[in-house]
Amino acid sequence: MKEKFRRFMTGRYGTDQFSQFLMVAALLIMLMSLFVRVNVIYWIAIVLIIYAYFRVFSRNYSKRYSENQMYLKYSFRVRNFWGKIKYKVMQRKQYHIYRCPNCRQKIRIPRGKGKIEIRCPKCGTEFVKRS
Repeated sequence: MKEKFRRFMTGRYGTDQFSQFLMVAALLIMLMSLFVRVNVIYWIAIVLIIYAYFRVFSRNYSKRYSENQMYLKYSFRVRNFWGKIKYKVMQRKQYHIYRCPNCRQKIRIPRGKGKIEIRCPKCGTEFVKRS
């Protein structure tokens, strides 16, 4: 049976990140349709599943590859956006972020040092803040 399936899949595109995303999204939408009880939501999930399987069994490599690359480009933007927010939150736990009163440059100062004099690395202005 494995050999028959292997021969069937020869020359076909198979799964990639976009088809995996479509299947997970369809599953989540289908679970949501259990609670919302709107038939349109259920049919959207069915269409997503059909499209995901169409992509898996497709023989048009170039088209499926370009679709996956476009998905990866947009998903990278989303992941990168949330990654930056996560990084800023982590930085706020260890550092105070101040702005220079003269040039508005952001300056990162470690927390817990008391009252310190800060020298702006960009314009050289000195000011006093609590850390």
